[in-house]
Amino acid sequence: MRLRHLLLAVGLAAVWGFNFVVMEVGLRHFPPLLYAGLRFTLAAFPALLFVGRPAVGWKWIAGVAASVGVGQFGLLLVGMRAGMPPGLSSLVLQTQALFVVVFAAVLLGERPGTRRITGLAVAFAGLAIVAYDFGSGGPVGAFLLCVGAAAAWGLGTVIQRKAAPPDSLRFMVWVSALSAPPLLLLSLAVEGVPHLTFAWEGIGSLVYVAFVSTLGGFGVWGWLLRRYDASTVAPYTLLIPVFGLSSAALVTGESISWLKLVAGVLIVSGALYAGTRPRAARRRAAPLPEPVTTARR
Repeated sequence: MRLRHLLLAVGLAAVWGFNFVVMEVGLRHFPPLLYAGLRFTLAAFPALLFVGRPAVGWKWIAGVAASVGVGQFGLLLVGMRAGMPPGLSSLVLQTQALFVVVFAAVLLGERPGTRRITGLAVAFAGLAIVAYDFGSGGPVGAFLLCVGAAAAWGLGTVIQRKAAPPDSLRFMVWVSALSAPPLLLLSLAVEGVPHLTFAWEGIGSLVYVAFVSTLGGFGVWGWLLRRYDASTVAPYTLLIPVFGLSSAALVTGESISWLKLVAGVLIVSGALYAGTRPRAARRRAAPLPEPVTTARR
């Protein structure tokens, strides 16, 4: 990967990691389901008027909207509102790799090899440490909601893999359009009619999560995936909890205990080990070069 593209990938991880602190700020001004609904409303409109029709079937868009838009972000924001710290949330969400393997095996018939099972066992050990550390003093329900959000993200990843959208930005705009209505209806049913007061802090939070994190982030993500294979780009997402924990510590004063550090190392290294293939396997999978022919003079 070229240096400027590498910096772009690291910058994207920083944007998505800092996103958890921004969401924590937004939850001070909006109920969680309403906040999620407004996020996807802003991400969809007016972008929907310019991206054109979706390039994949509606069932795939609806599946990702239900799992990622409503499931992942709905559960995540409710969990954060219930007491899950932003930095720790960014770490727990990385366990979506565990659920990707489970759902891929059940829905796609993929068989995880020994390397992947080993890596996921290491990541699960890190999750168990997080559960022990947070469960001793924090609300267990909030932690379980965050784990549920990771599971929903894993399911959405498998659905998106099956859909294979050629344009990730256009796909995300349509996913946002289908995510907003059910979230807003759920907000009305569960949270009631909101009593909101105008605050620049809350508006700025919505602008960041809708345009910078969602549209800008997935636009950059798709741009990188069009130039490099997924195995080259995907490991950079493991930097998200690094930026999430550090920004939460700097901005909100969230403490980073040694147990969190150990858990973070286990989750990130386990997911990285499970998600990459050995060099020899990559060489075997690489296509053979085209034979070079020279014309006789």
